[in-house]
Amino acid sequence: MPDVIVVGDGPGGLSAALFLAKNDMSVTVFGQDKTLMHKAMLYNYLGIPKIAGPEFQQIGREQVRGFGGEIQDVEVSSVEKGEGGFVVETADGQSHQSQYLILVTGPSNPLAESLGVAKEADGLAADRNGRTSVEGLYVIGWSTRLKKIQAIISAGDGACAALDILSAKAGEDIHDFDLIEDE
Repeated sequence: MPDVIVVGDGPGGLSAALFLAKNDMSVTVFGQDKTLMHKAMLYNYLGIPKIAGPEFQQIGREQVRGFGGEIQDVEVSSVEKGEGGFVVETADGQSHQSQYLILVTGPSNPLAESLGVAKEADGLAADRNGRTSVEGLYVIGWSTRLKKIQAIISAGDGACAALDILSAKAGEDIHDFDLIEDE
């Protein structure tokens, strides 16, 4: 059983998975690589002068896998809150459990709504770390800010959710800051 399940494999979901996997948490991402990023050309992603969305997605997926994250190319059909976490059912009839759940499924997020996450004028209700009123459930990206979305914002949301989960597990604030090693 992974510590965290991420539903959605765009910039927000992959960023969350990367931070979690890099910090030794087991994470499974469910996504079919059908994100709108495949139509994007990024000119405004800090540190990258220009990159096509499909290449960005490929690199992101490779990074997550490189740190031990699992990506399953299968649709999620339902989610439920259970004892000690969440149960995720996939279209292939499989059931998966995790302590934490991150939902990052674009502007429409029926899975979050099915768990009782409130809708507000600008999107689903979540704090700046993506935490919702449902214990262990994070909602990030486009569904939380319907009118102001960008790949770099979603990736930042993913990082915030991951750091919040890592901090909760550690019982103290965690920072993910690597230093250049001396040669």
